[in-house]
Amino acid sequence: MRLLILSAKTGGGHEMRARALTELASSLGFETHTIRPLEEGSIIDRFGSNLYNWIQKFYPRLHRFYFGFLEFASLHRKTCTILSEKKMRQEVTGFSPDLVISVHAHLNHGFRDLIIEELEGDAKPKFVVYCGELADGIGYSRHWINPMVDEFWGPFSDCIGAAIKKGMPKSKCHVMGPLLRSHFYEMPADTQVKEFILKYDFSLDDDIVLLGTGANGVQNHIKASKSLLNNSFRGQIAALCSSKRIKSQLTQMAQHSGLMIKPLSILDSREMSILTYMSSWIYGRPGAGLTTESLVANKPMIFDINGGLMPQEENNLNFWRENCQSLTIARRPEELGLLSDKILPPFRKRKQFSPRKILDRLSLLRKERYGG
Repeated sequence: MRLLILSAKTGGGHEMRARALTELASSLGFETHTIRPLEEGSIIDRFGSNLYNWIQKFYPRLHRFYFGFLEFASLHRKTCTILSEKKMRQEVTGFSPDLVISVHAHLNHGFRDLIIEELEGDAKPKFVVYCGELADGIGYSRHWINPMVDEFWGPFSDCIGAAIKKGMPKSKCHVMGPLLRSHFYEMPADTQVKEFILKYDFSLDDDIVLLGTGANGVQNHIKASKSLLNNSFRGQIAALCSSKRIKSQLTQMAQHSGLMIKPLSILDSREMSILTYMSSWIYGRPGAGLTTESLVANKPMIFDINGGLMPQEENNLNFWRENCQSLTIARRPEELGLLSDKILPPFRKRKQFSPRKILDRLSLLRKERYGG
């Protein structure tokens, strides 16, 4: 069974779900291949993707205008508007997928039609959309919705309810649960925790708080750490950071203040899951990736909205507002120290999330294709 995944590097959530799908499908013996049409296609599409990430990193409030333009422009709504059509057709024909799963809103119309046209008859694959939006909101793109796709998957009923309201046939919609790498669904074993602590020189005696970062390096670690220091924080700070300059500043701050700060490069999924479960609370942007990981681990989160909110981030805050015990927002990183003792975990009791529904559905689609 050959699975083609359509993804994009706008933000980090799409790639996170693409990697999770690859892992799950591979565990079933699927052959997988991921295409990123926006980054691997035309110069214009690549520019649009880079512009998205630049706005996210520096001026998130302005993304409301860019998002509005993309909603209106419908740049990939039809096959004839896809600038990389020839390259895309060649790649699709070369892999000849039995199943296609899109994890990005702008890959569900023109790109879907192109694939179906290219692989007609018995070779025609089923086309599935996995929408990563946690709930409805102004950032729930209309491009997610295409009644012509075979199935529409989402993490929670909030996402699916919004899709049905926007025009997806109810019979095609499925609540599948959060889509994460396998390590996140289970609490780490004691031996894994001890190995992690020894490797990164943490202590089991003091709380660990996690300062997260987005795929584009979006963070306010320096100001956030100063805020904790100014409010007599005495725990350990794990700061995800790939910038050598920021790492150096954090190390100097730790040396001068006595505050335990550990700047960490981006961890692999296993180590990231261990750190998430070890943390007392998490501070970061309300992107779908980090937010979903916090929900699955049932970890309190303080949402960083410095510089304003992107429309998609508002969807995630809507989910938290409707389904979780409390919503804690830091409009500036300087507020972090005042908020850190006022937060609650998302749920009163950790919920048992699992990839079982996704695995079962993939197995069923394979059975429908090949029998057995």
